[in-house]
Amino acid sequence: MYIVRIGLESNRMQNEKVRDLEDQINADHISVDNVCLNLLAKQGPVAKDLRLILSVIKINTDLERMGDQCMNIAFTGKDYLTRAPISQAETIDLMAVLAKKMVKSSLDSFVRGDVELAKEVLLMDDQVDELKNRIFSILTEHMKKRSQDVEASLDLILIARNLERLGDHATNVAEDVIFAFTGKDVRHGGISG
Repeated sequence: MYIVRIGLESNRMQNEKVRDLEDQINADHISVDNVCLNLLAKQGPVAKDLRLILSVIKINTDLERMGDQCMNIAFTGKDYLTRAPISQAETIDLMAVLAKKMVKSSLDSFVRGDVELAKEVLLMDDQVDELKNRIFSILTEHMKKRSQDVEASLDLILIARNLERLGDHATNVAEDVIFAFTGKDVRHGGISG
């Protein structure tokens, strides 16, 4: 199962690693914000440079939130692995693959200044949302019929929600890439902006 392969083993050491990574992400978040604020205060950037710095600040916040979502997934995954498995794990795996692709593509689009790749990320978000909605619907019905699976179902619902949020943050990054490199604000309206 993909969840296990990406490090959600149910041992304490793995979760400590996740917590350590989250602590480093939080420290980096503050550091990057401070560098950006320093540039704003001392350099007075305008036009493209200002858009880039503002986008970096926003992307930095989304990256920090992604760390939070990953920590939530790891700890909920640890709980899920102590329970009898239920269906929908394959759908969670697919969501995880798509969310990972969205995050990687959004960051690649920033590094390369690739607006077209950023637009592809925006299109992937609908797929992740649809999978989350499918999981919610199926598992809600499943819990009504099999009360012994409520905890495992809720774990998968929480994991799906966090994966969907990862996709949302990747979408935010992609929108900021488009803004930084074109000046177009495509938030709340998809690619048409």
